[in-house]
Amino acid sequence: MALNPQLLPNGMPVPFVNEMFVLIRDGVEFEVDKIPGSDGGRVKAKGTIYLSNIRMVFVSKKPDGVFTAFDMPLLYVHGEKFNQPVFFCNNIAGQVEPVVPENQPAALYSVHSFKILFKDGGCGTFVPLFFNLLSSVRRYNQQFQQANAPQAHVDPLQAAQTPVDEMMRHAYVDPNDPTRIFLQQPTPESQLRRRTYQPQAANQ
Repeated sequence: MALNPQLLPNGMPVPFVNEMFVLIRDGVEFEVDKIPGSDGGRVKAKGTIYLSNIRMVFVSKKPDGVFTAFDMPLLYVHGEKFNQPVFFCNNIAGQVEPVVPENQPAALYSVHSFKILFKDGGCGTFVPLFFNLLSSVRRYNQQFQQANAPQAHVDPLQAAQTPVDEMMRHAYVDPNDPTRIFLQQPTPESQLRRRTYQPQAANQ
């Protein structure tokens, strides 16, 4: 994960090179733990989810000085589960590994638990796309690892090799789900493109 990634003026995440956005989903509530500076380390906020072939980014509707957005590389997500409780709203819960800055010990960074709550409308479009995309990303990464020398740390941007066009064209559209699928990539407000998750490197 990466706390408070770069955003464009319209609130959309600044894209990485070769990143393709799959969908946008408004009206979700997001919970995450171990956020420095927040009350008890936990954050609960309402906002928008952006899903791409590289990552999932939650952008808060009401950002504050501590929490604006939360970036979850798909290759770092694990333990994900779709929950349908009887008395509460449907949600996806899981864990995400931290993106550790270069030359820093991984022991200083811990795994985050997150939850996405679908309080506004259904989730019949979002949930299948999310799980299908995760499965494809992992499959292509496994093939890459088998064909190349093993890496000590998986590069989150390796997920960009996953083809998503076919998946998006054949996605089931739930009329009760306000998720919007990007049949065309959004027109960028600038030509800015990130090349790495590492903050000290040149991202432009």
